[in-house]
Amino acid sequence: MRHALPSAAGPVIVVPVKTQSPPPAPGTVEPGGLTAAEARERHRRGEGNVAVSASSRSYGVILRTNVFSFFNVILFTIGAALLALGRYSDAFTSVGLGLVNAAISAVQEIRAKRKLDRLQLLARGTVTVVRDGADVEVPPEEVVRGDVLRLVPGAQVVVDGPVLGGRLEVDESLLTGESEALPKEPGGDLLSGSFVVGGEGTQLARDVGAASYAGRLTAEARRVSTDKTPLQRRIDFVVRLVMLLVLLMSVTILAQAALEGFTLVRTVQTTAVLSGLVPYGLFFLVAVAYTVGAARSAGRGALVQQVNAVESVSNVDVVCTDKTGTLTTGRLSLAEVRPVGDVPAAEVERLLGSMARSAAAGNLTTTALADVLPGEAVPVTEEVPFSSSLRWSALRTGDAVLVLGAPDTLAPRLTGPPLGARCASSPPGACGCSSWPARTGTPRCATTPAGPGCRSCSRSPWSRWPTSCAPTSSRPSPGSPPTASR
Repeated sequence: MRHALPSAAGPVIVVPVKTQSPPPAPGTVEPGGLTAAEARERHRRGEGNVAVSASSRSYGVILRTNVFSFFNVILFTIGAALLALGRYSDAFTSVGLGLVNAAISAVQEIRAKRKLDRLQLLARGTVTVVRDGADVEVPPEEVVRGDVLRLVPGAQVVVDGPVLGGRLEVDESLLTGESEALPKEPGGDLLSGSFVVGGEGTQLARDVGAASYAGRLTAEARRVSTDKTPLQRRIDFVVRLVMLLVLLMSVTILAQAALEGFTLVRTVQTTAVLSGLVPYGLFFLVAVAYTVGAARSAGRGALVQQVNAVESVSNVDVVCTDKTGTLTTGRLSLAEVRPVGDVPAAEVERLLGSMARSAAAGNLTTTALADVLPGEAVPVTEEVPFSSSLRWSALRTGDAVLVLGAPDTLAPRLTGPPLGARCASSPPGACGCSSWPARTGTPRCATTPAGPGCRSCSRSPWSRWPTSCAPTSSRPSPGSPPTASR
């Protein structure tokens, strides 16, 4: 099996998914997990989930590559010849240009290396493993091969391995770019780097550390490949051509000197003058232009691994990207709450916050709501967890039923007048329909339509306001959210 990581800055990275060994049958795994002694022994044997340590090129390789580049070797050779002739200022200029060019490129690559070495797909929080029959919170690097991990919504999968029990829905957008939640049942394989968005279950740690999918993907992203840009290839061609001409002219001058009896000093000086035909200043100007472009790109948050990448980007005609995961973190944040109708915004925010904090089976959405909205957790008597097949979740508390889901799924299940609507004046003894009960006085309701176009009102299952109307059934049928009036 193969997975691809789309990248806007280069070709698609294809990483084959290999496993260290076939997954054991679910029945052969101890439900109590490993013992603490077994975990320590396996970690000592190198079977721990140690973060990928393979980095990009070393500092020595970066310095050596930039100092002894083809262009710099030419400059150093010319500088040595000028130094031998006693032309110290010219020699200093030649060697100085080479060193400055090397320093510019090396500094930029070292900055990129430090950022690449910090690159990781796995969060460094804690995970829950089963040790000695009990749940234990440990750092990801202390997970060992053969561990049983307990997964809940919002948890990140830190190792590769099959699902042992329960049913999960995972988001693999960080790995594949596809944001659709994927169902995982016992026996199904989980990849490190994915997030649990629904359900609960346990996983067997099969591939850990550098052998895991996230580890191989991180190592692949850190790998460095050096390619010359079209401009660099053209400049190399021009310099090589000029050097060939200078070499031919030098041979001609040496032959003439031998025939006409020129002194050695005059011959060497004439040859040194010809070396000035080599356009080494062109390399320096190109390096400066690359550095300026890399600095501007870095100021906008781009990681420029090599300075010539700024020219490579300028040659790109089409950039293809996908959705959540490749360009984003896979985490959610609340931007705005917009109440529909005349429902107070503060009340909506309080109910949303209360529901998010009360849900036992949380997910990325409820986590984002609980982070910023007010509301206290309340006792829950019944809960329908969110799933991608239902597209909604619900909580029953002592005096309310709270439903959260996709609008297009919930809207057909709602009854009553449109939100914010008001019915015409009602006959004596009846009250008009309202989308929200009054905070003071008698709640407004009607057992018969109070005006043209209005339906019979009934108490909403999640309303805590007493009414004289007959309440609708608040228990959702399988696969459908509760039916209620607005």
